[in-house]
Amino acid sequence: MVTQTINDFLTTKLPELSIAVIGDIMVDRYVFGDVGRISPEAPVPVNRVTDIREVLGGAANVASNLANLDCHVFLAGLAGNDEHSPLLQRLLKENGIDDSGVLYEDSRHTTTKMRILGARQQMLRLDFEEPRDIAKGEAKHIITWLEEKAKMGLDGIVISDYGKGVCTPQMLETILSIAREYNITTIVDPKGNDWTKYNGATFITPNVKELSERVGYAVANTDEAIVKAAKNVLTTVQLDYVVATRSAKGITVVGRTGKIWHSQATQQEVFDVSGAGDTV
Repeated sequence: MVTQTINDFLTTKLPELSIAVIGDIMVDRYVFGDVGRISPEAPVPVNRVTDIREVLGGAANVASNLANLDCHVFLAGLAGNDEHSPLLQRLLKENGIDDSGVLYEDSRHTTTKMRILGARQQMLRLDFEEPRDIAKGEAKHIITWLEEKAKMGLDGIVISDYGKGVCTPQMLETILSIAREYNITTIVDPKGNDWTKYNGATFITPNVKELSERVGYAVANTDEAIVKAAKNVLTTVQLDYVVATRSAKGITVVGRTGKIWHSQATQQEVFDVSGAGDTV
């Protein structure tokens, strides 16, 4: 019965869903190579580049995952008119993502994270970014865009907060107000320990570290400790569900009504866990 329900959801329901993703957009670049010697110029390894891979990151990674599940995806956020912008636009187009809510501006940088890997081990990460809060004109553009999409019909809004400036308290308040007005489910990937700015969201998806930061103590990765911390959150923040991601131990969902659900994870060996939370 459960398998049939999941199959029906994947094959029938997902392609019918329209989802707006709002948040901090990024590009992830991976430079792969082989390390065989130390540089004569400085005591650093020489990485002979063998491959370069470029994928969407941050809120754009969330949008990509949804698009690859056959959802209709609409993305909103900020990016620059810089050397990384054409790459971002190409990747969004290739993934079938509507980027009509993305503002490309000369005054902005396209947040890009470049990871240097040698023998499948991450050696260095280079961040191209200049985080700053969204301006009034930028916020107005995105809110107007969201209202238009909501009127057309949205099944969900995903807020992907990386603390880069899009998800300010005022911006979040307006987004969540629109969601309530049109009865749209909202899912928040949080940043920081002040979750009151997410008041009114349906779901929040912290990992164990983020959950610990919110409750103010180190939460053990056990069923009992996770449930206790999640219930603590639900007494202080206006949310319907806490979806705690627990690495190898899977996911725990705790609802305001008292419902609790644990789902075990299937472990796999990977070289980089970046974007795991986005995928959840």
